[in-house]
Amino acid sequence: MPSFSYVASTTDNKVVKGTTELTDRAAVIAALAKQNLRPISVKQLKDKKKGSIDLNNLFGTPTKVKLDTLVAFTRQLSAMVGAGVPLLRALSSIEKHAEDKALKNILGEVIKDVEGGMALGDALAKHPKAFNDIYVNMVRAGEAAGILDDILKRIAFQQEKSTAIRKKIKSAMTYPMVLMFITVGAFFGLMIFVVPQIGKIITDLGGPDAELPFITVMMLAISNGLTTYWYIIVPALAGLIFGIVYYIRTKRGKRHFHTLLLKTPGVNNIVKKTAVARFARTFSALMGAGVSVLESLSVTSRAVGNVLYEEALKNAVVEVKNGKQLSAVIDTNPLFPSIVGQMLAVGEETGQTDTVLVKVADFYEEEVDLAIDGISSIIEPVMIVVMGGMVGLIAASVMTPIASLSQNIQ
Repeated sequence: MPSFSYVASTTDNKVVKGTTELTDRAAVIAALAKQNLRPISVKQLKDKKKGSIDLNNLFGTPTKVKLDTLVAFTRQLSAMVGAGVPLLRALSSIEKHAEDKALKNILGEVIKDVEGGMALGDALAKHPKAFNDIYVNMVRAGEAAGILDDILKRIAFQQEKSTAIRKKIKSAMTYPMVLMFITVGAFFGLMIFVVPQIGKIITDLGGPDAELPFITVMMLAISNGLTTYWYIIVPALAGLIFGIVYYIRTKRGKRHFHTLLLKTPGVNNIVKKTAVARFARTFSALMGAGVSVLESLSVTSRAVGNVLYEEALKNAVVEVKNGKQLSAVIDTNPLFPSIVGQMLAVGEETGQTDTVLVKVADFYEEEVDLAIDGISSIIEPVMIVVMGGMVGLIAASVMTPIASLSQNIQ
């Protein structure tokens, strides 16, 4: 949508300047007239070239809003609109008292756009880093149906559920990651600082021609390689990690990574249940807001968080366009448990698809919690065994030759 800058005068001849995004110049003039402003000049702004630098972002103007802050904003706006407070006044009040700088900056721009005659959903759509497709489409549906306060409550509830799952997964992964970091750090520390000293002691005791056990020879070789060629190994490891991360962020790499997750025992159940829970929660929220089935599927596909599920839902859009029932399409897809297709069929028959899917989402969110608790209880002892095995291996490589040499000395 093109951007326009305008200069206008009020009824008491005060000059007002601003920018807005509307379809054309005539729409800008009409929007100004609604605000009792007399346009002096209206100019279309040139679009920013791709790759141009945003000075606001360059010098640290925050643009991303935290999820907890967004949930609080949504609930506040819902309460104020539900209480009969005009939308502009509600937005201005929240913006005035907002502590989050990113939210405050965004709300300032949203207020200008709404004052210029733009719908709230369209104004929020200009800030995709804060308000995703689901949020925007639900707000648009709420405005069209005149139930914005109810829709905002649904959005806040849906966000809280999604945030809860994300936090649960993150907290479950924190402990294993810390243990893994400690394990790797301990291994390199022993290999670089401890093993070389012990190797020197063993060589002094047994002489350069002493026969050492294979495990000791292997450990000394690894230690010697790390201490001698560290300037090659460290950049190589860093480059490998960077390359893997970069590849996963590509379209092809992301697909391979998500396919691997769905084939990994233990992890695949959590990934599947999380994706199904997100699908059910998001799709039910959009359907409950009055968004069409095709639009709901399209938006939900981008919110599931897994490329394979995204492709499945996009294929479902095509199948539904061709006249098939959504329940039949989902039921034949192996990515979705049979219960999802069955519940969808019940929802389609009763006209309560959103209500039925909320129950599906609740069920699978509980399943995700149980699965995460289960895998967390397994990971902890496994990581302890790995750490103990590593330390034991190094200890054996050190103690075996020392014991052998002490016998020879006796």
